[in-house]
Amino acid sequence: MVLESTVICVDNSEYMRNGDFVPTRLLAQQDAVNMVCNSKTRANPENTVALLTLGSLKVLSTLTNEVGKVLSSLHSIEPEGEVNFLTGIKIAQLALKHRQSKNHKTRIIIFVGSPIDSDEKDIQRLAKKLKKEKVNVDIVNFGETEDNTEKLTNFVSTLNGKEGTGSHIVTVSIGPTLSDASRSPRSCPGRIWAVWAAVGSTSSTPTRIQTLHSHSGSHWRNRDRDKRKRTRDQEVPETLLSLRVSATTSTCLNSRRKSRSHLPCR
Repeated sequence: MVLESTVICVDNSEYMRNGDFVPTRLLAQQDAVNMVCNSKTRANPENTVALLTLGSLKVLSTLTNEVGKVLSSLHSIEPEGEVNFLTGIKIAQLALKHRQSKNHKTRIIIFVGSPIDSDEKDIQRLAKKLKKEKVNVDIVNFGETEDNTEKLTNFVSTLNGKEGTGSHIVTVSIGPTLSDASRSPRSCPGRIWAVWAAVGSTSSTPTRIQTLHSHSGSHWRNRDRDKRKRTRDQEVPETLLSLRVSATTSTCLNSRRKSRSHLPCR
């Protein structure tokens, strides 16, 4: 099982007050980060997770395998400032460089919901540096997809190179929850986690999701409903049998009282 240290970068710029993702972009991120943190530690108890904000550029939690500490810091985040894409990644890279477990692979998961003003050349330069240091990057692109998709796709393509498959991007259109776009069999094992979308998948090509609905959740709700129905169907014959036995016993007792006989009831 792969050992991995992950820094999760949350976009907490002023754009996160927007309500196009229910209830707001910031709270939608919190649900997704919660799911990712738990799935990482469930995959391997020795995996570590850190939390960083891209707006205020604060490391709210250093690398740890105690999810409670990360989630406690997560719910204290408030929208402020503008997104600092390049600086945030550099800080995350530095945190991974000083990790205690040097045998861990390194990954940065970035939620981007604000326009990125960074120069394309600077973004490509950073991607080459991350590739050289073998840092994988997964990006959840939402909210400002028209402005960011091309830049982020090129960033991930540079990271992967011609044969690489370690970094991924998923672009989420308005409507679904971010946690549905943040699920995958590899990084988020569990019964409902159908896809991390692109994050953690084996595809080497960046993935763009036009529409994403909560089919995975409905699938398991239907399965549970069918299971309960089968259980009820199994219980019905047993109930009828018990009623039949009770009725037969009652008939026998009544016959005995009338006839005052000790003969067995037939």
